[in-house]
Amino acid sequence: MNARLSHLNERGEARMVDVSEKAVTSRTAVAEGFVAMAPETLDMILEGNAPKGDVLATARLAGIMGAKKTSELIPLCHPLPLTQVVLDFTPSREPSGIRIEATAKVDGKTGVEMEALTAVTVACLTLYDMCKAVDRAMSFSGIRLVEKTGGRSGDFRAS
Repeated sequence: MNARLSHLNERGEARMVDVSEKAVTSRTAVAEGFVAMAPETLDMILEGNAPKGDVLATARLAGIMGAKKTSELIPLCHPLPLTQVVLDFTPSREPSGIRIEATAKVDGKTGVEMEALTAVTVACLTLYDMCKAVDRAMSFSGIRLVEKTGGRSGDFRAS
């Protein structure tokens, strides 16, 4: 691991990294997270009976929108011309909840990991918001980068 943080200058001040000399490459990132919930809440979502409407469709759109807004939310993040953002939801009975996976793609000079992570996080928050009236005990866990491809640092896959 590089001991020098690229977002700090020699005086320790925050700076946006200069990527102007980097080559444009195809980059992909996959992130995941899990929303734990009561079994009844999971049933309500899967049956399409949530009082606020289609939970998964709304969380999917929110995740995509979140990915597109990442540079406005995370200081020093470069705005990226995303070429694709996909969110997938996998229900789980044990433990009860929904696994959310986001894939973000870009042809650019810097990675797309933050966009994938933001997509998952915003989708988790939206799922909570859509269901909090029936289950305030929902919780999030395991939000992490699963893999990334492209760029100078090479590929990464979580173990």
